[in-house]
Amino acid sequence: MARIAIVSGSPTAGSRLHGLTTYAETRLRSSGWDVDTIYVADLPAADLLHAHFNSPEITAALDVIRQADAVVLASPVYKASYSGVLKTFLDLIPQKGLEGKIVLPLFIGGTIAHLLAIDYALKPVVAALGGTNILGGVYAVDKWVVRGEDGAFDLADELTERLNDSLDRLNGELLRLPAVPAAGLS
Repeated sequence: MARIAIVSGSPTAGSRLHGLTTYAETRLRSSGWDVDTIYVADLPAADLLHAHFNSPEITAALDVIRQADAVVLASPVYKASYSGVLKTFLDLIPQKGLEGKIVLPLFIGGTIAHLLAIDYALKPVVAALGGTNILGGVYAVDKWVVRGEDGAFDLADELTERLNDSLDRLNGELLRLPAVPAAGLS
């Protein structure tokens, strides 16, 4: 079974980005995939900033990426680029750490004017990490994600449709992966 890593580059757990990542995680799990979510802001800040590769938390997070067949990179957009939180984590991934993996970007920002942050800021870094199968992804505008009184997020119909299309494309790519035989079987 394919494994998916969702990497949330939001500095706060309650951000609107969480609405997107929760939706994606739920939908991918319902498709039968194993999904692990990494909340970069929950990793030890000193280990991230000082690139402590031997930190147990950093090692565990990098193992999730290493074992994944697909990686969803999610970030709020600040100053026309992805968050520094996500950047500190991407800097720890080995140079070819995304080679052979399907990458799906999920970004959210205050205005549609930063739509190209995926193409101009993220994709070159993903390519430098060996990623070649980078799906189009989704850029959402803040107003499309509303926190309800219960703390859950309501997504605008347009956003839900776009997320479903991107997640369907990811599912299709995962189904094309060669099946890996169980350990000890040939």
